Amino acid sequence: MASGFSGWLRHNAEHYLLVDAQRKLSAKLGTAAPRPPQGAKEIFWLKIFAPVYSVLPWSLRHAIMRAMPGSHRKTWASPPALQGPAV
Repeated sequence: MASGFSGWLRHNAEHYLLVDAQRKLSAKLGTAAPRPPQGAKEIFWLKIFAPVYSVLPWSLRHAIMRAMPGSHRKTWASPPALQGPAV
């Protein structure tokens, strides 16, 4: 995991997007929701960041993620070369 600002940003974004998804799902299913945001940090992430992030088009989200250092920049490994006689 990346350290510094990008690591902090990714950690908080993942956490609060998960909390927001749990809130939406609980409202849809009529079950208990996570507790309401408390304090300026939680209010920012849950009332500003999560709603703005959810309306961004995927192409913009993808471009932002690709620009940030971290494991999400890794791509799948190329398939191994075939060995043996061609059939």
